Amino acid sequence: MAASQNPYTVTFGKEPQSLIPRTMQQSMILDEFRRDNPSNQVYVIVGPRGSGKTVFMTSVSKKLAREDGWITIELNPERSLLEGLVAKLNSERNLVGLFRDAQINLSFLGLGVQIEGAPPVVDIEVAITRMLESIKRHNKRLLITVDEITSTPAMREFASAFQIFLRQDLPIYLLMTGLYENVSDLQNEKSLTFLYRAPKVELKPLNLGTIARNYRRTLRVPSDSSLEMARLTRGYSFAFQVLGYLTWEAGELSEEVMDEYRQYLDDYVYDKVWSELSAGDRRLAVGIAKSKTGKVSDVRGILGMETNQFNPYRRRLIRKGVITGEERGYVRFILPCFEDYVIEHEE
Repeated sequence: MAASQNPYTVTFGKEPQSLIPRTMQQSMILDEFRRDNPSNQVYVIVGPRGSGKTVFMTSVSKKLAREDGWITIELNPERSLLEGLVAKLNSERNLVGLFRDAQINLSFLGLGVQIEGAPPVVDIEVAITRMLESIKRHNKRLLITVDEITSTPAMREFASAFQIFLRQDLPIYLLMTGLYENVSDLQNEKSLTFLYRAPKVELKPLNLGTIARNYRRTLRVPSDSSLEMARLTRGYSFAFQVLGYLTWEAGELSEEVMDEYRQYLDDYVYDKVWSELSAGDRRLAVGIAKSKTGKVSDVRGILGMETNQFNPYRRRLIRKGVITGEERGYVRFILPCFEDYVIEHEE
């Protein structure tokens, strides 16, 4: 197998050749954005690290980019997003002529050449408004994507301006990805009410049956082995890619592959997740890892915690995408092999 190109990837954010699409969620966004009068022009894609947020967003963006009338632009959240938006719009070859015909003089902002007879635009939001008005007149729509948002001054400035563009009925659409807590911090900004109401697309674990069929077809492993491999991933998107990648390279699932699989998860995801947990979060994680049943009552007994002590940390770990509490009375890790990692790193 190693002689052929590996269809899986261990690189975050890179779209792999072997991908399990989230068809229903993609169709929901695409159908809404394509409507003549969409109810939502913003979606926020949330999930833990490695859940496939970037790949999902990129897939939606690529589909729209191939359609007539759509312009897609990705912005860097670490820079001024408004400046980035003006610069990227002005660098689109099929738009430059439209802006020139609309007499949008961006020379004051350091973009483009002086347009004779057109006063320079001195405010960046005014420049974007005029550019979007020009796009609208030509029946085009703009999709902006921003990966891994956090509540920074630049992001809040951009979100505030975007809110104004929406009120002006301009053809601007937004897809963003982020961790639960980072998205929540940004949405809780009092001035960004539209963002608070923006629908979230939560990327939950992949279907184990679908993963098993993928492994069976791609890796040519028997049905029972493919299902066991799928269970080892718990539906976690990055784990699905890593286990597939390593098995493809080795030609079979082995103890060595499993050791390397766990090492990848530890190095690329779990070390970062663990470093971001508070002492209380870690204590609860240890209790869950030591519990054989996952019952809330058992975990509380191990930790000697009352319900009012337990619940806040439970909510925090759910928000961080570390555990699921969907089954009433139980808490379980979403991340595969994370209980082993927790026991090994217990302080």
